[in-house]
Amino acid sequence: MKTAHHYAVRLAWTGNRGTGTSGYREYGREHTITSAGKHPIDGSADRTFHGNADRWNPEELLLTALSQCHMLSYLHVAVRHGVTVVAYTDDAVGTMEQLPPVGGRFTSATLRPRVTISDPSQLDLAQSLHAEAARECFIAASVNFPVGHEAMTVPEVVTGPESAD
Repeated sequence: MKTAHHYAVRLAWTGNRGTGTSGYREYGREHTITSAGKHPIDGSADRTFHGNADRWNPEELLLTALSQCHMLSYLHVAVRHGVTVVAYTDDAVGTMEQLPPVGGRFTSATLRPRVTISDPSQLDLAQSLHAEAARECFIAASVNFPVGHEAMTVPEVVTGPESAD
């Protein structure tokens, strides 16, 4: 049974410097992304494309969506398998190739999750769950480039009370 989920965002261009798109360098790439009940996201183009480097660009947001989706999928499969995750970070990277004369595409993304679990005896199981999470990630299933995983799973370091000297 298929279930459809619908999403809505609003994008508003805020880069009109007074003359609209009268020339390639005459307008700003700034925009604001909103969705009901959420904080706005200030976006722009990448600095390479005359954007504002202080704002999120579409390439970063695509990579963020992949990273978020894998994390959320991983946390879900961890629960299913009885693995307690106590920390999760990801230093994701992506490569976009520009194609002359204009345009381009992502050619790859690599997620680098570092997962900390509470039970050291489950390290192998926890590490193996990334494959299952990758299969369940809606965003990764929607892109036409490879999404690799360089995952690391480590046990939680529990420190006891310091001894008095």
